[in-house]
Amino acid sequence: MIETEGVIKYQLRHTDCALDQNIDIAGINAWRSIMHRLGVIGQNATKYAGYGYGNISQRTAGNSGQFLISGTQTGHLETLTRNDYCIIVHADLQANRITSRGPCKPSSEAMTHAAVYQQDAAVSGIIHGHCPEIWRHTAALDLPHSAESVPYGTPEMAVAVQRLLQTGDFRHGGLFTMLGHEDGVMAFAVDMPAAARELIDCLARALAIAQR
Repeated sequence: MIETEGVIKYQLRHTDCALDQNIDIAGINAWRSIMHRLGVIGQNATKYAGYGYGNISQRTAGNSGQFLISGTQTGHLETLTRNDYCIIVHADLQANRITSRGPCKPSSEAMTHAAVYQQDAAVSGIIHGHCPEIWRHTAALDLPHSAESVPYGTPEMAVAVQRLLQTGDFRHGGLFTMLGHEDGVMAFAVDMPAAARELIDCLARALAIAQR
């Protein structure tokens, strides 16, 4: 069953405060703007029940257990500000609980981001977006994927993603699709530019398949 975007399904302990001054959002925000222009992140009144979709995150410097992520329901914004990001302080996948701090609440997909970071310490950049061209060609592209029965933003999805990373030949980067999350794709790599390249390269291959 394909689920609606935008609903936070984990237990959240959030502290409302300003984003730490030592956090520079310029780099991640530039790539997020590119994803918005590509339509990988955005909002469409005719799709996903009108909810905003897509999010982006990066591991924070000096603390491998924490990461910066765009806030929930920011997809409609072309450019984000410091008020549109927060820090994931801790994620407990088994308890389905996230602790965060910042001026906004984290994306509904924060648990899935956490699953990737916890599974591979080399990963520092993640893009979760919606890309129907890639998603519908999952089989033709031979992409790793979570089952249609696995709902987004849940402990089941976190476990499924970690299994993909354990069994797939990702080498600290790659892309997988979420068949139970309409058009959902997630690219990750050692840094944000590499994660973006993973997604754009896969999109090009998907478009080539569609043109045959």
